[in-house]
Amino acid sequence: MDFDLESADITTIARALSDRVLSSVELTEAYISRIEHLDPHINAVLHHNPTALETAQQSDHDRTKGLVRGPLHGIPIMIKDNLDTGDSMPTTAGSLALKDHYQSNDADVVRNLRDAGVVLLGKTNLSEWANFRSTRSSSGWSSLGGQTRNPYALDRSPGGSSSGSGAAVAASLCAGAIGTETDGSIVGPSAMNGLVGIKPTVGLVSTRGIIPISSSQDTAGPITKTVTDAAIILGAITSSSKNATSANGQCSTDYTPYLNPAGLKHKRIGSWRAFLVETDGVATVFDDAISVIRSAGAEVVELNTLPSQHAVRENEMTVMSAEFKHGLNAYLSALPPYFPNNLTELIAFNQERSREVMAYFQQELLERSDSSCSIYDQEYRSARSKSIQLVRTNGMDPHLSQKKLDAILVPTTSTPWKIDLVNGDNRNGSSAYLAAVSGYPSITVPAGHVHGLPVGVSFITRPWQEPVLIEIAYAFELLTQARRPPNFKMTIQT
Repeated sequence: MDFDLESADITTIARALSDRVLSSVELTEAYISRIEHLDPHINAVLHHNPTALETAQQSDHDRTKGLVRGPLHGIPIMIKDNLDTGDSMPTTAGSLALKDHYQSNDADVVRNLRDAGVVLLGKTNLSEWANFRSTRSSSGWSSLGGQTRNPYALDRSPGGSSSGSGAAVAASLCAGAIGTETDGSIVGPSAMNGLVGIKPTVGLVSTRGIIPISSSQDTAGPITKTVTDAAIILGAITSSSKNATSANGQCSTDYTPYLNPAGLKHKRIGSWRAFLVETDGVATVFDDAISVIRSAGAEVVELNTLPSQHAVRENEMTVMSAEFKHGLNAYLSALPPYFPNNLTELIAFNQERSREVMAYFQQELLERSDSSCSIYDQEYRSARSKSIQLVRTNGMDPHLSQKKLDAILVPTTSTPWKIDLVNGDNRNGSSAYLAAVSGYPSITVPAGHVHGLPVGVSFITRPWQEPVLIEIAYAFELLTQARRPPNFKMTIQT
């Protein structure tokens, strides 16, 4: 097949399919071949879909009859393996405890993707239990799938917990992917793999059929090479608004009208850099991003008083621990009795298989959650109230409203750190908690590189204002053209 997957995005692929330059079968075969060649070095793919080629064949057949379901028709997509699929692929969250767990129904997100005509290529590896197992975990490691690696430097972290989704898209093993986020798990791996990631407003995308962590923070969203691709996938996964938890009719089936080249003109952008570590070069990339934004006709306002992650973290952990216990117990209780049917049984399973499951780190977050308060307790309600007050009521809301900001600009995270299975992640900071705790939408966009490693910046705005973010991010992307494909180096000397 004479088609460059490395440079292709969804828009390019859709045009080639429409022009009959390429068939979905040829495209799917090419991705499968690329996975066979590259994934042994990256370890991004956890489960291969054995019916992918059959779906591609049906997509081609439908196209010949004029039955095209939309811009994703016949395009191979991967999903994170904490989304249920009612097919021959298991849903495991990367855990040995769920190794042979098969669901009979698709998660709402998966059903929406199938309805949009995608070829579901497979499921991606992830930080086990979406990184809610240990404070010393290595992002991208699971007891079932092992360690996912960053395609830009194979000894560097891909970020978590949607590690495989980010690495797979960056390595062009699929045209796009779905990640999930509770606190940074879409925007983090997107930024660290040189990609665009949208963390939608909590409630915009249905979480039914997604293994839960936090009912107040969980969401699913696209991880792609371009803002356009992210807008296309976002429209597809929100196309069944009746299943969204709190969208109140505010979701769209098409976000592409907001791809405005002048999307930064006359915008007011708040800039916040409190967690930046000057020595890792991210600050320079951030300053360059501000210069680009100003050159596009936007006004940039420096912010100084947003809450620190340290101030928010303990209340956030209380909330997540209680919600995780409640949500996971409900999910596990519906499984057959030969699986763990609650969190206590899961902890016991991990202890029995400790040589495999806990070879590098333990399960203190699972244990904390199991002994945590209930979502019906005052301790939980108080922690949730304090979190909202810090981040939303006294944090972002006054800045957004009083300073009349369209969005807040932050560095997404640090450069990818070296994988360290013994000591865990060595991240220098993250801004994701602002959008995570508030439930507000954010988008990360490639902004530059430090020693060849990708760096992203994020824009955060009011709930249900994804169109504003897409406008801003699209204009920024056009001006910077910062993304470049990985070259799979063994290491990078810094």
